[in-house]
Amino acid sequence: MGMWASLDALWEMPAEKRIFGAVLLFSWTVYLWETFLAQRQRRIYKTTTHVPPELGQIMDSETFEKSRLYQLDKSTFSFWSGLYSEIEGTLILLFGGIPYLWRLSGRFCGYAGFGPEYEITQSLVFLLLATLFSALTGLPWSLYNTFVIEEKHGFNQQTLGFFMKDAIKKFVVTQCILLPVSSLLLYIIKIGGDYFFIYAWLFTLVVSLVLVTIYADYIAPLFDKFTPLPEGKLKEEIEVMAKSIDFPLTKVYVVEGSKRSSHSNAYFYGFFKNKRIVLFDTLLEEYSVLNKDIQEDSGMEPRNEEEGNSEEIKAKVKNKKQGCKNEEVLAVLGHELGHWKLGHTVKNIIISQMNSFLCFFLFAVLIGRKELFAAFGFYDSQPTLIGLLIIFQFIFSPYNEVLSFCLTVLSRRFEFQADAFAKKLGKAKDLYSALIKLNKDNLGFPVSDWLFSMWHYSHPPLLERLQALKSMKQH
Repeated sequence: MGMWASLDALWEMPAEKRIFGAVLLFSWTVYLWETFLAQRQRRIYKTTTHVPPELGQIMDSETFEKSRLYQLDKSTFSFWSGLYSEIEGTLILLFGGIPYLWRLSGRFCGYAGFGPEYEITQSLVFLLLATLFSALTGLPWSLYNTFVIEEKHGFNQQTLGFFMKDAIKKFVVTQCILLPVSSLLLYIIKIGGDYFFIYAWLFTLVVSLVLVTIYADYIAPLFDKFTPLPEGKLKEEIEVMAKSIDFPLTKVYVVEGSKRSSHSNAYFYGFFKNKRIVLFDTLLEEYSVLNKDIQEDSGMEPRNEEEGNSEEIKAKVKNKKQGCKNEEVLAVLGHELGHWKLGHTVKNIIISQMNSFLCFFLFAVLIGRKELFAAFGFYDSQPTLIGLLIIFQFIFSPYNEVLSFCLTVLSRRFEFQADAFAKKLGKAKDLYSALIKLNKDNLGFPVSDWLFSMWHYSHPPLLERLQALKSMKQH
């Protein structure tokens, strides 16, 4: 009886109270679900202390233990940062943080001589203050993650000065993109008439395509050093492979990722006939700073050193040698180019734009509902930016969760297909060894809870990918 009475009471509440209660309830439901999944995975980290038999050939016990402890630390950090984030979000909603920040933005505009009729100006001040608040509250967590967890496990390569300079640069670059784009979007919504959602969607489509085009040439070099891959065997083989599948490659770059972290990666970008490949220096065995340091260490030792010391050097090289051989790098690129050849990139863009159009259409349907604004403390005004925030972030959150899960499932399917494509290029053996090396270099833990991996992993677990490649190799 008690439960039904409380449900009746909920339905008797005004519409805005019901909306607010539902948003908070859903937010905590998602948080508790995520925490439940994380605890399941954490139990695996805690109890799987020995290399399982099926991984015996893949991972030595020392690397296994290192990756277990790394993932355990990351899991603890994720729990506390997630809890903080959920409590912070709840308190902002309960104590009217959003309307307060809107009023504060209006006050700042007033000081500069802009009245309430300058809604777009007030919206930009609101965005600036909101992103500044977010950056400042996130900074301690980011510092701890980089200088405690990543440092402890040997990944962090940044100094505090570099980190802070980087954070300020990121904030400034973000504002330079966010503020002009937002002001234009708000203007389009204001003047677009009944079909504003079509114009708003087309505008965001153009902006996203422009950003993808300019990112690697103009934005990424502000943060990292990109150098063309020197002429040599690796570059020739990359060009031959690209030509064999009609990939319109124009340049191959090496990015100095080792300045910030020893994690490794590779990607391609560009539209139409202007594609570039980017390799992290940490991916390439002969470029890795870590390997150069080891060579210098071993080079400093006298030649007639006692055997004990030379054994130490050998052990150091064995444990620390990082990156992939040229054949393995080609196999990784074969996988990445598979995403292009099989149309995965285009499919992802189409799904993203269909979703964007649907969201703008629903936004157009809901923007006139005053109770949505009232639910979040906006009784007298309905600013467009606040409407976007409420509808996209809070009202759409159940839909966003479902969509995110579906895209994760699709991504895993794409990964298997890209592996199969690399195999067709004759790279199964090299991709097999590259995946093992990359897993070792990045301290990935190869054992996962089925429910956690199903919900979160955009890439299939290592063992599943290796088994698929093994059957391909035998076949």
